Amino acid sequence: MKTTELRQKDVAGLQTEVKALQKAHFGLRMQKATQQLNNTATLRSTRRDIARAKTILVEKQSADKSAK
Repeated sequence: MKTTELRQKDVAGLQTEVKALQKAHFGLRMQKATQQLNNTATLRSTRRDIARAKTILVEKQSADKSAK
């Protein structure tokens, strides 16, 4: 997921995106544990996508608080 796509979402949309990414990451971890995951690089990319979404979420939340 690109940062431009994430920045277009509102806070609620970002929160649902983070939850979806965390769920996907959990599924990938379970596949790795059961030796079913072929491409382990997807773990790294989902972990970074989660971090990217959380960073933008915090930026938007702090911007909302400072605007008040």
